[in-house]
Amino acid sequence: MTDLARLFERVRARAEQESADLPPRVGEQEIAQAESVLGFTLPPVLNGLYCHVANGGFGPEYHLLPLTGNGRTTVAEYGPLRAASDGYWPHGVLPILDWGCGMYAAVDCLHPDAPVLLFEPNAGPEDWADAWFLDSPSLAQWLSTWLEGTGWWEEDGMVADDAPEPTPWADAAARIAATR
Repeated sequence: MTDLARLFERVRARAEQESADLPPRVGEQEIAQAESVLGFTLPPVLNGLYCHVANGGFGPEYHLLPLTGNGRTTVAEYGPLRAASDGYWPHGVLPILDWGCGMYAAVDCLHPDAPVLLFEPNAGPEDWADAWFLDSPSLAQWLSTWLEGTGWWEEDGMVADDAPEPTPWADAAARIAATR
């Protein structure tokens, strides 16, 4: 069994433990349709989550958005974020979780490690690049943090004296400039 397969098993078990009503998994045809609309392929770990765990409805706090379907989905959120006149949302950065108050967890689908980014626009940055932070170097690590209960969003993580400060996303300015 591969590391990814084990990760999907662990995520699925936790998701089932937290919700008896998980959405159904998506199929390869739905993935292909989503990728066609988005204009890029999903990284293997994100593809696998939707195919092997569920179409959203699990994960930290407010849970991952569904990939496809009715209502709020990652595909439906991506288009308007990219179309915003401010040009603050880079191509290939897929919102996967709405933290509320305009904040999103997003996956950089153009990077092989699929890093998880935090978009935090509430400080009213003069430069949109200042609203982007690296939450985790990979989606797999981000999920492991959730499984272990050690994410910054956990109550203990938020109030800990040694809580890590957000790290600015080094590629933000270049990726935003390429978007415009």
